[in-house]
Amino acid sequence: MQIPTLAQLVLIPALAIAVSLGAATGASADEPLKVGIIGLDTSHVTAFSKVMNDPKATGDLAKMSVVAAFPGGSPDIASSRDRVEGFTNQLRDMGVEIVDSIPALLEKVDVVMLESVDARPHLEQVLPVFQAGKRVFIDKPLAASLVDCLAIQQLSKKYNVPWFSSSSLRFSPDIYRFRTGDPKVGAVLGATVWSPCSLEPTHPDLFWYGVHGVETLYTIMGTGCTQVSRVSTADTDEATGVWEDGRVGTFRGLRAGKRGYGGIVFGEKSIADAGTYAGYQPLVQRVASFFLTGEVAVDPNETIEMFAFMTAADESKKKDGAAVSIADVMKAAEAQVADRIAEVEKKIAAK
Repeated sequence: MQIPTLAQLVLIPALAIAVSLGAATGASADEPLKVGIIGLDTSHVTAFSKVMNDPKATGDLAKMSVVAAFPGGSPDIASSRDRVEGFTNQLRDMGVEIVDSIPALLEKVDVVMLESVDARPHLEQVLPVFQAGKRVFIDKPLAASLVDCLAIQQLSKKYNVPWFSSSSLRFSPDIYRFRTGDPKVGAVLGATVWSPCSLEPTHPDLFWYGVHGVETLYTIMGTGCTQVSRVSTADTDEATGVWEDGRVGTFRGLRAGKRGYGGIVFGEKSIADAGTYAGYQPLVQRVASFFLTGEVAVDPNETIEMFAFMTAADESKKKDGAAVSIADVMKAAEAQVADRIAEVEKKIAAK
């Protein structure tokens, strides 16, 4: 048997990475990945595209190019209906091709950003992406029900296609430092965070915008919440979770007065400000890295627990603030997943 030379041994892993990238995305290793967008009813589509298509971009971002988009849009949500045309025109002016269907988009791109501001169609929109074997970032909120969140996770496993979802707040360095460990704070013992929390009747209360603050809470606290109780008024929501190790984390949703993003972290060594929001760039950099490597920036199980937290908060509201078990809402949702997947698969197959 011929023994490979040192140069050949170095080349083998590089070739394996290139083959893996090509197999997963349909792209060649020396060309920018062709990025497609589903849903043009949020300012994220122009902001993300400007970052990815910046001729001065470096690193992983320099290996991306947004080339095509499908507008979508939801006529029963004003913030979708009234904005889709404007953002579509802006992308067209940036040189992005506008297509009339998701299948047409998938023929032109290697990877996908699912950006529809209305989360109700996310499951139906992401299924053909999974079937096409293309990595996908799903913008917040992941879905408009815990059932659909679980269905997305199950379908990703069925088709062996990775995905992740995140608010851009997670990767702001001031916030993310608590996930990686801040030596001045030490172990995180608890946190209180806040964000705007406008409501949309078509979505569970916290899913629509409170998800930003809940994402911040989970970035700081990690997984392991067991129960949630909620106080809700016209202007404010407060959802408090108890973690399995006894830690307590609280999300405060703001609908009146001064609104913004922030938090306080209670640590082993000190009490710290959760810091400031750093914009979209850190998230888009993570998305680019994920598209190239297939390594998710957020464990899907953590994202699922976040939506279980918000679902439990809704149930607690119905029960006048009584604590609701995360396990109970998960069990109830899991019982509906198979039927929901069958419904969506049948709908897609009929198109």
